[in-house]
Amino acid sequence: MPVDALAWIRNLRGGSQTHLIKAADGHHYVVKLSSNPQGLRTLVNEWISQRILNYLRIPCPAVEIIHLSAEFLAQSPRVGILRGQVLHPPPPGWHFGSRFPGDPNLLAVYDVLPDIQLASCRNIHHFPAILAFDKWAANADSRQSIFYRARLADVLPEEDSSSGPDLAPRGLVTSMIDHGYCFNGIYWDYPDAPGYGLYYRPEVYRRVRGGSDFEPWLERIRSFPASILDKALHELPRAWLTPRDEDELPALLDRLMARRGKVPALIEAVRHKFPHYFPNWR
Repeated sequence: MPVDALAWIRNLRGGSQTHLIKAADGHHYVVKLSSNPQGLRTLVNEWISQRILNYLRIPCPAVEIIHLSAEFLAQSPRVGILRGQVLHPPPPGWHFGSRFPGDPNLLAVYDVLPDIQLASCRNIHHFPAILAFDKWAANADSRQSIFYRARLADVLPEEDSSSGPDLAPRGLVTSMIDHGYCFNGIYWDYPDAPGYGLYYRPEVYRRVRGGSDFEPWLERIRSFPASILDKALHELPRAWLTPRDEDELPALLDRLMARRGKVPALIEAVRHKFPHYFPNWR
């Protein structure tokens, strides 16, 4: 069920003009409005991508449908989309929310780190993992992530726990965000450009020594069950879909399933186009 918005905290940087909002479940959410300038389909892309990433066991925020009531909007005049010099309020109803990893008054969250801190990220191995997903889903944006301090056990999937010797202490971790440009954004197709989906800092790929470093995620993609997409479609708010979208979305996901075997070759194309990103690949 949708979660009611309680309080507007602040607006956030980025082309989709998101807002940080506290919701009735006690969590804070980065809310992407249905009227965002990147298009309504980006909400669909975010929803489906999160369900896929959960199955692949790649860390990303939990998501919810956030209900912005007419009363909330009347009390929150800074919620809206800025076009020129005019702020346009969104329609009341259901919007997309990506959960903030904690209380924004207490938790520092970064989207940029110096290399020395980036190298210390305790789950840096999830950058090759998300690259496999981004090539599969044709993410037409560069890879976006956030960093914050947490227990590794809170973000590392249980079966991957062997990746770290001690999961209890807090340390710098990463979570993958912003999937509105998967499936080539509003175009819902699959252009395979080598630069799509790359994180802009080669440091995150320095430990990659070969194709085996993209496992077990490549195998999870190869064996990905269609039932995950069926469930995501069933849960998707119909208010986010136009009649044309209703017709085109099943075909888009059928093509996604047909692409599963292409991902290793797409990763190889990245390596050949940008060899400096993988200096230790032999």
